[in-house]
Amino acid sequence: MNKIFPNAEDALKGVAVDGMLIAVGGFGLCGIPEALIEALKKSGVKNLTAISNNAGVDGFGLGKLLDTRQIKKMIASYVGENKEFERQYLAGELELEFTPQGTLAEKLRAGGAGIPAFFTKTGVGTMVAEGKELRTFDGETYVMERSLVPELSLVKAFRADRSGNLQFRYTARNFNPAVAMAGKMCIVEVEEIVETGEMHPDQIHLPGIYVHRIVLNANPEKRIEKRTITEKAGV
Repeated sequence: MNKIFPNAEDALKGVAVDGMLIAVGGFGLCGIPEALIEALKKSGVKNLTAISNNAGVDGFGLGKLLDTRQIKKMIASYVGENKEFERQYLAGELELEFTPQGTLAEKLRAGGAGIPAFFTKTGVGTMVAEGKELRTFDGETYVMERSLVPELSLVKAFRADRSGNLQFRYTARNFNPAVAMAGKMCIVEVEEIVETGEMHPDQIHLPGIYVHRIVLNANPEKRIEKRTITEKAGV
């Protein structure tokens, strides 16, 4: 089975449709599947529910899909760097399901492991637990969280072999492995593709059984976040 596609647009053909639930890897600006998001934008699919740790920034990452109004709902844990997201949400134009970051990661991991739900203490006694089942274990209250199984997962990795085995680099590993595991269909963009067998077993962070399609993006933008401070007179 050939998993390698010539470009991101071809990789999305036949799988990206209106109204679907998607999951997108990345954390802040790190490990974002840039080429796949751009291709999804060009496809014109709309009314998407997007699962991601955050919503990118204005004009980059999922911010591109917010600009074109292709996302109707976000399931995320942090959205503080996107002014357009803020505008749409406060105007009632965008739905938001806020989820604690660790719970979001476990929802994806559990979905990939075939676990339909789990109990966690995180969120008990807050609005996060409203409408959800509560249960007591060993004298402590837990809230039940349903796992997430997106119809399509978009992932960024550093290297893949032709069988789809993946290697991630540094913090770009973040949510990407869990997103890949959870999706019914997983498409990955990588900076390098090698022959099956060329990667040492210890280099493989995710086995190819989770990967359905691979796209080469040898020169990603790789934005980084930098701390800036305001200079004060006399300091």
